[in-house]
Amino acid sequence: MTASQTPSPADELRGAGLRVTAARVALLDTVRDGDHLDVETIAAGVRDRVGHISLQAVYEALHALTAAGLVRRIEPPGGPARFEGRVGDNHHHVLCRSCGALADVDCAVGQAPCLTASDDHGFSIDEAEVIYRGLCPACSTARSS
Repeated sequence: MTASQTPSPADELRGAGLRVTAARVALLDTVRDGDHLDVETIAAGVRDRVGHISLQAVYEALHALTAAGLVRRIEPPGGPARFEGRVGDNHHHVLCRSCGALADVDCAVGQAPCLTASDDHGFSIDEAEVIYRGLCPACSTARSS
């Protein structure tokens, strides 16, 4: 593989020390093709690609992929966990209070962890997770009508 080629999902799984299965490859592809997907949506996408897979198997695979750093888990307040393929850059999110739409927001200021804690309590901080909340354009328009 040359430096300009992107590694295949199977290569990424192997590189993370994970067993390569059709379900894991399909799951990784589904998450990366989607937009902040919940588990039910991911399971449906995997089933479309490889056939039957139990919800428990999807949860287990998501846990393994998240632990390996191949997938990121986002836990918006008041809603189900969502998953995305954008990892390693410590970006943040904006969440619509009305419809639950979730979108990426690049770092607020500076380098990762993007924000400086007013008191780090002695911690060596390497990541910040921020969720901005408000109304998406569609909900703002609907509310003002």
